[in-house]
Amino acid sequence: MVQYRRNLLPGGTYFFTQTLQDRCADYLTQHIDLLRMAMKKTQQQAPFKIVAIVVLPEHMHTIWTLPENDNQYANRWRLIKSYFTQSLCMRHTPKIYKNKRGEYNLWQTRYWEHTIRNEHDLNNHIDYIHYNPVKHGLVKNPIDWPYSSLHSYIKKDILPPHWGENVRFPVMNFGE
Repeated sequence: MVQYRRNLLPGGTYFFTQTLQDRCADYLTQHIDLLRMAMKKTQQQAPFKIVAIVVLPEHMHTIWTLPENDNQYANRWRLIKSYFTQSLCMRHTPKIYKNKRGEYNLWQTRYWEHTIRNEHDLNNHIDYIHYNPVKHGLVKNPIDWPYSSLHSYIKKDILPPHWGENVRFPVMNFGE
């Protein structure tokens, strides 16, 4: 059996898919304020730049760039998941139970990670992130999904206002 080893590139740019255990849950969008707070709190402790992000009901995709001499994205994910879970438990909605090891059964233990190799790879993953709500049938057009960095890309004139409308992107499955 081959043991998977994550690529730890200091100052690297990475694409991630992070998923809840219950693929029918909607905790991430129903409690988007808690997720945003968890990410901001983590960024204050361990800075990173969010290049692109989309949050769907039960999973999220994001691209981060880490500081120059830092490769510790796993610690950042641990903090985000921990802050979000603790905040959600304090709301008492929904009731989240602990497993036999004393861990909350909210997040999948593992996550998908990909090191961005070049500009083309980065642009493909950004497109994938912004088109993901359409791919999952949540909206007809990418701009209609509120939890996406597409809105800031349009605001900064990086992408046109009708980006992704009436376009069929190739099926790409980055970590789903």
